[in-house]
Amino acid sequence: MPPVDLRARAGARSHVSAAVGGIGGRAAVVAHLGADESNREITADVGELLEAAVRTALEKRLPIVGFVSATGPDVAGGVTSVHGWGIAARALVSASGVVPILLCVTGPMLSGPALLLGIADLVVMVDDGYAFVSGPAMVEQFTGVPVAAEDLGGSAVHAARSGVASLVVADHGAGGAAVGELLRFLPPHVDEIPERLPTDDPPDRATPELAEVIPASAAGGYDVRAVLESVADDGAVTELRAGWAPNLVTALAAVDGHPVGMVANQPQHLAGTLDIAASQKGARFVSFCDAFNLPIVTFVDTPGFQPGKDLEWRGMIRHGAQLAFAYAAATVPRICVTLRKSYGGAYIVMDSRCMGNDMAFAWPSAEIAVMGAKGATEILHREADPSERAALEDEYAERLLNPYRAAERGSVDAVIDPADTRREVAEALALLSSKREEIPGNRHGNTPL
Repeated sequence: MPPVDLRARAGARSHVSAAVGGIGGRAAVVAHLGADESNREITADVGELLEAAVRTALEKRLPIVGFVSATGPDVAGGVTSVHGWGIAARALVSASGVVPILLCVTGPMLSGPALLLGIADLVVMVDDGYAFVSGPAMVEQFTGVPVAAEDLGGSAVHAARSGVASLVVADHGAGGAAVGELLRFLPPHVDEIPERLPTDDPPDRATPELAEVIPASAAGGYDVRAVLESVADDGAVTELRAGWAPNLVTALAAVDGHPVGMVANQPQHLAGTLDIAASQKGARFVSFCDAFNLPIVTFVDTPGFQPGKDLEWRGMIRHGAQLAFAYAAATVPRICVTLRKSYGGAYIVMDSRCMGNDMAFAWPSAEIAVMGAKGATEILHREADPSERAALEDEYAERLLNPYRAAERGSVDAVIDPADTRREVAEALALLSSKREEIPGNRHGNTPL
């Protein structure tokens, strides 16, 4: 596609340019903001240019890619400079869910303009980039505690603590490569499905290695990413927000060439329980996949929601509901594979049948129940002595903690051999490739933000 220049009008004080071009072999509207290190202030002109770039992306139905760095509104420009990033924000919101929005932070991203990162679908940060709404001086003035810029909003902070950064890379060049890699999995706009990716990996490849994944001990941990890599084409998995809420894994991959989003509980961290951050992470990713027609494959191994007074006070109800809301609202093909534990409320929100999944599989090691045997026995048989409880726990586990009871009731479509996991997922994706749901006429639901 020939480049279309959208450069800012003459006299714009901040360096900004945008053009229709290519990145990673994909056409996109690519904007560069703040490439001139001596001049990274946002003006009204900059906002209008970015608005024009978004308008062009919507007209041509192309992804928006921005390489951005800004020190905030131009103080000398007065309130109109504040309008600059507000104009850009409104434009990006109009494109949200219509075309993919990917931003790469190449330097500082400060003050109000930093909020643009929260609107983007995916954010890549270079190692020495940083972003915050209120800077170190203001933080020290307000709290009395000095803090360095990198400790307040460096890439490591946004990768592990805030969840703003989807990926962190070494430099600008690596940022461009990362953006190109992410675009491979995405369609150009909401009305298309992602292109199939080339692979020589047979869809019916057996995965016998998965039979050894689940530890003998019910409390044993393992790295669920091994499951994702075995199922994915060529073992290639692009994990997003890996450092934030590591008790839940979210990743892009392909199965038989079909780009998919993968969600998995991670028993290595917090035993795979769901807390506030994991619920937010999962909900945002599921909503993103649903917006851009990426089928969702969910791998379940969780004993439930993480208990704690602090979590409840901070809104576990609201944030846990975000994950339920996202799955229940998703209309893309959805496949759920229960690996081991799937208890109580966490069972429901991890794309259970009652939440509307299309295909539900379970390994023979799956335990689908209200709770584990120990907790259930303590409730059901409070008066039993310790020796009786042990026998009652074994009886409860044998009778209820298996996937066959769930299969009898239709909550699971099939109990599968772990060695057949890739084949079953690939066949389900092929079967569901023509799935289409009629979207209700209301503009959107009132998600529990």
